[in-house]
Amino acid sequence: MSLYKRALSYVKPYKTSFGTAIFFNVLYAIFNVVALAFMMPILSILFGEEKNRVYTKPIYSGKVSELKEYFSEYSGYIMNDITQNEGPIYVLAFSCILFIIAFFFRNIFSFLSETCLVDLRSGVTRDLRIDLHNKILELPVSFFTEKRKGDMITRISNDVNEVEGNILNSIVEIIRGPIMILVFVTVLFVTSAELTLFAILVFPIMGTIISLIGKSLKRAARDAQSELSNIITYVDETLSALKIIKIFNADEQVKGRFDDSINRYRKYLQKVMKKRALASPTSEFLGAVTIGLIVFFGGKLSLEGNGLSGSEFIFYIGTFYTLLDPIKKFSKALSDIQKGEVSAQRLFEILDADVSIKDNVNAKSIETFQDKIEFRNVTFGYGKETIIEKFNLTLLKGQSVALVGQSGSGKSTLANLLTRFWDVKEGEILIDGVNIKEIKLNDYRSLFGLVTQDSILFNDTIAHNIALGDRNPSNDRIQQAAKIANAEEFIVKQAEQYNESVGEGGSKLSGGQKQRLSIARAVYKNPPIMVLDEATSALDTKSEKLVQKALNNMMQNRTSLVIAHRLSTIQNADKIVVMEAGKIIEQGNHQELIQQNGAYANLVSMQNFGN
Repeated sequence: MSLYKRALSYVKPYKTSFGTAIFFNVLYAIFNVVALAFMMPILSILFGEEKNRVYTKPIYSGKVSELKEYFSEYSGYIMNDITQNEGPIYVLAFSCILFIIAFFFRNIFSFLSETCLVDLRSGVTRDLRIDLHNKILELPVSFFTEKRKGDMITRISNDVNEVEGNILNSIVEIIRGPIMILVFVTVLFVTSAELTLFAILVFPIMGTIISLIGKSLKRAARDAQSELSNIITYVDETLSALKIIKIFNADEQVKGRFDDSINRYRKYLQKVMKKRALASPTSEFLGAVTIGLIVFFGGKLSLEGNGLSGSEFIFYIGTFYTLLDPIKKFSKALSDIQKGEVSAQRLFEILDADVSIKDNVNAKSIETFQDKIEFRNVTFGYGKETIIEKFNLTLLKGQSVALVGQSGSGKSTLANLLTRFWDVKEGEILIDGVNIKEIKLNDYRSLFGLVTQDSILFNDTIAHNIALGDRNPSNDRIQQAAKIANAEEFIVKQAEQYNESVGEGGSKLSGGQKQRLSIARAVYKNPPIMVLDEATSALDTKSEKLVQKALNNMMQNRTSLVIAHRLSTIQNADKIVVMEAGKIIEQGNHQELIQQNGAYANLVSMQNFGN
């Protein structure tokens, strides 16, 4: 039930629309019955029942048990009086007009009900997607190393649609269905209590069968949603790796993987669709069985002189048949809610995910960096594998520290720990003597600029990419940052210059151009601490020299942590730290390490440049 309560919590802001929709549904049900009631005089005239009756004005005895009989006799008296004065044709025409008017209002109220539900359904899906997107921004980077991008896209798109289409609709039907059923059943009891008691004996059988269908539907839906996530992941990978796929002639391999997945999805979807399709005809068949039994039982009573008149009996059958629609929708809602529950579980799994990296209750504010950054006995690993062990390092303000070593030695992991994309498992990282876990996250990260090996750009203008995070960007600062990053020379050649779109992921720019924009973005922020993770790796030799000069100028009087494989880019670093298997094996400046003739000197020798 907690899932449904969570889903209902999203309905609360729209409770006015929801309540209004229920109210209009009640009116819809009432006018449905009224429309059928106006058929009775028509049927009485056609069956010639009025000719065989003698009506006198009835007198109400005051007993509740005789109220139905009083209304029946009084309406007969009125219709008989009109028939005597105006003729049967007049009564027939008048009844038909009233029937049409009642049916008109019935449909008006149905439309108004659905209109109110449009506001509710569109609002809830919007709120769910906003909450999911906000949660994605809150969750730590480590969370997404285990969750595939395609799976997240499926949850925010398809799973939200499933919740809207199944759970929300089902909740509406589960609430309004009983109201409509109550109205119709009340009319049926008033018309013939004996016949109605007989009719409802089949309802528990119908509910049991639909429940069994719903449980099997839930299992099939879970498999289908999981496989759909695989499909979207494969499409995303295909779009991201088209060049690699084509150059390695991997088309058939990629196609086969996708085809296998989509065929599995088709099988799961077929199960879902077949089981959903089974619910409606099952309820209709059970309804037909019920009507058949009612006709038999009611006809038997009439033939024995204990039943309803012809017009009353047809009115009863018409009302009962109308009752089958909300019952069918109610039973379908029970089936659909099982399917929607799978998607709801997937959504709330994300919404309930633990935000492991967040502000502590007593987190402190910080505005500036004044002294030093310290790694004290830091240990960290992914799962059971230890990447960093008992690591100690100090970065003084204004100092440039470079991390070098073979791939897998832990360099990028240290950068991720420093920027709090991950948190240390043991030990601590301090800034100006304060554990970074005790500092407000936004304040702490405002001290950092970051340039990564992969140039991450948004499908927006050049200016907006440079001024990312600034709600009131300065054009002068944007241009100055572009100059420092040696990006202005290609920006001014664009048709719209700084207002030119870079395309999805910067697809309209070369690798070097994208990297220079990433550097310009870091320059624009002007942080006291800069983290450069292979910042020049995507540049050609000429661009690398230009950007390296810009980086050197930018890093003056600024603390920087530089991760580099190209050792030529870090010769001027104040301290070079050589790492191996998560530990420091050498440290010093370029000249000192060359003279030691150890691991660093060996790396320099392999890259073929001198000191």
